[in-house]
Amino acid sequence: MATILDLAARSTHGTTLTEFARELDAPLSSIQGLVNGLVATGYLDERDRRYTLGPAPFLLTRLAGRPTVTTVTHEDLVALHDETGMTAVLAIVVGSDLYYVDYASSDPRYAYLAEGFVRRSLIRTSTGWVLLAGMDKRDLWAQISALPPDETDRVDRFLADLAQIQRDGLVAAPGASTEADGVSVAVVEGGKTVAAVGVMGSYDEVARRRSELVEVLTRRRREWAAREAR
Repeated sequence: MATILDLAARSTHGTTLTEFARELDAPLSSIQGLVNGLVATGYLDERDRRYTLGPAPFLLTRLAGRPTVTTVTHEDLVALHDETGMTAVLAIVVGSDLYYVDYASSDPRYAYLAEGFVRRSLIRTSTGWVLLAGMDKRDLWAQISALPPDETDRVDRFLADLAQIQRDGLVAAPGASTEADGVSVAVVEGGKTVAAVGVMGSYDEVARRRSELVEVLTRRRREWAAREAR
């Protein structure tokens, strides 16, 4: 397994099953099962039958106190919190779950979710909608089809907005959660959505300040994109 993860991490354009099998001198059938398990648990991502390192190792590095993504820092979240007065979070997807891996907030509920690495539903958060929209079609349909029947309404609303989310890299007040609402943007590194940043608050506040929050996050996202380009 270590060799597979190492090959995936070193590959710029992804590694094929044949390349894994050749390097390990193992039958393709046995490699397929192992690789499928690594994809299912978030250690590998698959795109066009090529495998790259998935988000799970990043979560482990976050647990160890290392950064999850390179373009958005904790200081960026603090700046968002200071500018908006609202909770700012950095979210990633591991397997079929969403995790807040960093935050800036005066609300202890979000401290609990982030510091405890509590699993959240992708379809029930604005950051989750951004992360779903950034997936390859095959992975997106797999995530959607695995949701329980009582999420049908949210799925329908997400799919209605999918094309716009993919175009803009932004979700504004989707009403996905029963607890709060938010505005979220994609964090793109190497041409791929690797995380999402969101600001969250009550339904009333997010609805009232929707345009302002969209402007703030759009501006911040441009700054992060410029940072990656340097």
